[in-house]
Amino acid sequence: MERASSKQARLMKPFSIFMLSILAGLFLCACSDRSVSDEPSVRATDYSQADHWLSLPATTKAVDIFYLYQTAWRKQNENDPNINDIDNASMRTGSNAAFARTATVFETVGNIYAPYYRQADAGYTLTLPTIEERNAVIAGIPTLDAMAAFDYFIKHFNNDRPFILAGHSQGSAVLMNILSVYMKEHPDVYERMIAAYVIGDSVTENYLAENPHLKFATGAEDTGVIISYNTQSPNVAEGDNPLVVDGALAINPINWSRDETPAGTDEGQGSFMPVGGVFSKVPQYADATLDLNKGVVICTTADEDALHALNPALAPGIYHSFDYLFYYFNLRANAADRIAAYFESDSK
Repeated sequence: MERASSKQARLMKPFSIFMLSILAGLFLCACSDRSVSDEPSVRATDYSQADHWLSLPATTKAVDIFYLYQTAWRKQNENDPNINDIDNASMRTGSNAAFARTATVFETVGNIYAPYYRQADAGYTLTLPTIEERNAVIAGIPTLDAMAAFDYFIKHFNNDRPFILAGHSQGSAVLMNILSVYMKEHPDVYERMIAAYVIGDSVTENYLAENPHLKFATGAEDTGVIISYNTQSPNVAEGDNPLVVDGALAINPINWSRDETPAGTDEGQGSFMPVGGVFSKVPQYADATLDLNKGVVICTTADEDALHALNPALAPGIYHSFDYLFYYFNLRANAADRIAAYFESDSK
């Protein structure tokens, strides 16, 4: 397949699209026990077609990024399918907006490959009575597509370069299936993984116990690790954040500690927030302190009422839609640090 020209240089989407996409982007997986389902009657999307990729970059950097966007659409009518088509216009619009807010964190450090993948409607998934049934939906067609896209990326685009996995919300839930299944079956590929930014989903002790080949980050520069957190206000009571489950792990995205050492805004490198309808770099907006009991990152500096007005689909103080935006430039710097550590270790 001839590669498409780079799609990485993107204008920021209008603020109205941000509003639509964060309302659609809520995905409450609350996953603790995961398995990838076998759906022999369903075929994966064909990723030899350039039109099935949101981003096929010109390869100019030594590291690749494989990115999966958050939930980027929602059913408009009750009779609509619970899984969207790969060419769904709403999903494509929403995924482009999500790319501009999250994937661009990594545009200075890597070549960003991002497939379109069929997604589950969050409203439907949430009506299912058990976590196991919800997990099965994500382990079905969304994971089938993403696994096929990742395999195609590895075999046809990656050329043995080290890589980073990055996602948010539903994208992170699917990446966790890639980590648990594909990386276990392909340890040679896993050896080239610098890090997996699996943000906005719950990585639990149980998940790691079930997948002993994986490990959670312990600091700012370890490699081959998972980075994850969910952000909320201190006013959210334990158990009231539907994105977080018992045993959830988190790392502080400013000081990269795993303890409750607070990181003030004076320690951050900048946030990426809506200013006059356009996302722009602003001085560090959010502080960060881990709450180990809740398994979350606590932010005390955000305007809880103003942010709830932007995302009324979630209770006040749950900053799911801002997990990347609050710590945007800290994440970028950290990716660069982990890349440097990877190459330094690889040269020894």
